[in-house]
Amino acid sequence: MLQRLADARSLTVSELAAPLPLAMPTVLKHLSVLERAALVCRHKTGRIVTVTLQPAALSEAMAWLQRTETFWTGRLDRLAVVVASPRPSGPSTSEEEPP
Repeated sequence: MLQRLADARSLTVSELAAPLPLAMPTVLKHLSVLERAALVCRHKTGRIVTVTLQPAALSEAMAWLQRTETFWTGRLDRLAVVVASPRPSGPSTSEEEPP
């Protein structure tokens, strides 16, 4: 849904739902979640409801994802170094290792 709105900027609920393999109540439920997250805005004119993407909320989400990626990338890189390090040789504290 977000990608279609990014491409079109604004669509009616019917246009947004048309290619999706979802029932209309499911589409409306998804739109409600997106609206609560401030990712989309709905406008009603008569019987037609138009959905518009709210890019500012996406910018906030991207900033959070970038911070999270930086945080986890550093830690996962350090974990990879530890895992790749050779094990010390010497007496083993565990019983036989499996073949």
